[in-house]
Amino acid sequence: MAAQSITTITFPVTGMTCAGCASSVESMLGAQNGVEQAAVNFATQTVKVEFHPEIVAPEVLKRSLQSVGYDLLIDTANGKEQQEQIRETHYRALKRNILWAGALTLPVVIIGMFYMDMPYANYIMLLLTAPVLFVAGRNFFIGAWKQAKHGRANMDTLVAMSTGIAFLFSVFNTVYPDFWHRQALHPHVYYEAASVVIVFIMLGKLLEERAKSNTSSAIKKLIGLQPKTVLLITPAGEKVMPVEEVRVGDLLLVRPGEKIPVDGTVQEGHSYVDESMISGEPVAVAKQSGDPVFAGTINQKGSFQFRAEKVGSETLLGQIINLVQEAQGSKAPVQKLVDKIAGIFVPVVMLIALITLGAWLLFGGQQALTQGLLAMVTVLVIACPCALGLATPTAVMVGIGKGAENGILIKDAEALEIGYQVNAVVLDKTGTITEGKPVVTDLIWANQAAGKENPLAAILLSLEQQSEHPLATAVVAYLKEQNTGTVASNYFHSLTGQGIEGMFDGQPFYAGNLKLVDSCKTNLPDELRVAAEALSGWGKTVIYFASHLSVLAIVALQDRVKITSAQAIAELQGSGITVYMLTGDHAVTAAHIGKEAGITEIIAGALPADKAEFVKTLQSQGKIVAMVGDGINDSQALAQANLSIAMGHGSDIAMDVAKITLVSSDLLQIPKALKLSRLTVRTIRQNLFWAFIYNLIGIPLAAGILYPFNGFLLNPMIAGAAMALSSVSVVSNSLRLKYSKINI
Repeated sequence: MAAQSITTITFPVTGMTCAGCASSVESMLGAQNGVEQAAVNFATQTVKVEFHPEIVAPEVLKRSLQSVGYDLLIDTANGKEQQEQIRETHYRALKRNILWAGALTLPVVIIGMFYMDMPYANYIMLLLTAPVLFVAGRNFFIGAWKQAKHGRANMDTLVAMSTGIAFLFSVFNTVYPDFWHRQALHPHVYYEAASVVIVFIMLGKLLEERAKSNTSSAIKKLIGLQPKTVLLITPAGEKVMPVEEVRVGDLLLVRPGEKIPVDGTVQEGHSYVDESMISGEPVAVAKQSGDPVFAGTINQKGSFQFRAEKVGSETLLGQIINLVQEAQGSKAPVQKLVDKIAGIFVPVVMLIALITLGAWLLFGGQQALTQGLLAMVTVLVIACPCALGLATPTAVMVGIGKGAENGILIKDAEALEIGYQVNAVVLDKTGTITEGKPVVTDLIWANQAAGKENPLAAILLSLEQQSEHPLATAVVAYLKEQNTGTVASNYFHSLTGQGIEGMFDGQPFYAGNLKLVDSCKTNLPDELRVAAEALSGWGKTVIYFASHLSVLAIVALQDRVKITSAQAIAELQGSGITVYMLTGDHAVTAAHIGKEAGITEIIAGALPADKAEFVKTLQSQGKIVAMVGDGINDSQALAQANLSIAMGHGSDIAMDVAKITLVSSDLLQIPKALKLSRLTVRTIRQNLFWAFIYNLIGIPLAAGILYPFNGFLLNPMIAGAAMALSSVSVVSNSLRLKYSKINI
């Protein structure tokens, strides 16, 4: 089939109650002609389907799932809202059912425990238990039946079988007690076990639903950042309108305390804007004419007008929401193994339950049938595939959500798993360790220029203003800050690889590197020569300003190391990670920056291809490499690395390649991201351990493995409570991640 005809859509799914359901949905959709792949995220209740639209339509997929008791919401525009409504309705119905089922179950338990011998006790319990099972708990039986019709089984099957068997056995003993009396046996009934199991499991589902909704709170918080209405500036005045109607080019007004609705550029006014919601940086940023503003950030005291440039899903906030939603739906590599186990879990448990009954019938003695049935029911009740299904996706959802809240955008769950293993971090210099914006640090005049600094500075400014070189921009900014004037020039010429020249009042002036000084055979005074050598030794770039006779001044520029770079690098090194700096700069400059940042492993003069090659060399030494960069020239190395991290405000290509994007340019975000990765993987491992150990210990206990030694036989009611709590405990453990500290 042609690869280009494949469409990938993520559909919300309703009706899934356990990891076995997720497996059923995947296999049902995967079996449809035209479907390439279907991957369910049980925590988000969605399925990502890759299919050929010319062969199979979403309506066909929907019908196939409806036949086994689930539903696919194919309205891509409102699917999430519909799913949310259905979930809310289901939650309220569940709550209602628990209340009245609990009210009916309480007298059943009291009679079953303390008043077994009262007249018509069994019939009263029968009347009270039947509605609990077949009205409040009818969904378990309906779900089990739909699965059985297709030869499948899920959590509903276990609940329906266990409670159904306990109920039917009790009804038989209620109606035909003489059958057991003739064999000198007491006709036990288990109405209280059946009803309590239903109530406990429904209660567990209720708690699970509440906990699961908290795991997606990060997305809800991000969506809530965008205001509903905006103030549009029109020739007729201000006009309030919905944010959805804003178009690129609209002029909008933001008042003090209001959220900024879309991305744009400030046209008039000034203020400070709190961008912590999307960047994680707590300090408000000054905004004035020409500065960019982003949707979802909060204006502080001033008010300003800005021109809309990106709207809807194109805004930075919209892209973050899309990225986080996509990432939260991704599967961690470990999840694939868990899915396989969950897929066969229910049939295996049913087999164990039958073996348990058989073993009891063979070796159980006088009470073999009743105790065997009880043990079989307990095995079916205590087994919990839900905990297995929730262990990984809930931790991934919370971890990625927490990252988004802190300005760390993680592309998928795999990035979290790799981040945990990283032991080498390669940093690009410019824009990553340094600010990426050279600034003038020194302006030193020659002795012969004494007293003429101001007019000469005006010539230098006028000369540099005509150049497009980034260093010239820094010189112009510096001189303007000094309130330097300008003079008219009647000639300008760029000297490739050397600098620039211009004519002022008929006199030629030059600005450029040492090659320019040598080629013009201009005199370089000793005091400037000494100063230039010292500045170069500090890793600074020196520009020479000269007349046709002599150098008049030198300007030193430096790309400063970011304030937090040294702390971030020390933090990485402290956690056992080797940090490397890769740069295309000269070795002297690189060594100085490396010393200031605390890096000893420095590779200077590296071309883009060299960067990728260096990453490959580290990998061949067995290192798990994270590459951090922000430019197009880093893309090759980012693609080669095990984990690619793009700094915020970098090139779009770098961010497309990157597994992790840091919204801000603060290097401290890197140890934070790796720490979050470690915490998330640790939570996944804890969840999987408890989910497996629970079933490994619980099922043999329920089967009565201790009975031959100490007479212990687990009560089905306790098994039901344990089963309900197991999945709740896994989700709760994942939610602990929300409160973990990742700040350095």
